[in-house]
Amino acid sequence: MNSKNLPLRKCVACAQMLPKDQLFRVVETSEGISLDLTYKAQGRGAYVCKSHDCIALADKKKSFNRALKCPVSQEVIDSLYRELEND
Repeated sequence: MNSKNLPLRKCVACAQMLPKDQLFRVVETSEGISLDLTYKAQGRGAYVCKSHDCIALADKKKSFNRALKCPVSQEVIDSLYRELEND
């Protein structure tokens, strides 16, 4: 998909607006909070840049907790780091 057609989303850490394929999505669903690699899961989502610095900053500032209006577990943060290494 062409980057020009993708909607822009704001990183919860650095507040930069980027095409959503350049960001990870963390979503709050009825099952809990998880990493959404499909970008299609139903529920409130929060986006973070695919960079170690932004993930660390979002974790430090509790940006996901604020964006999703509920606590985000360390397991979700760890899954972001794992996905970053695989990307």
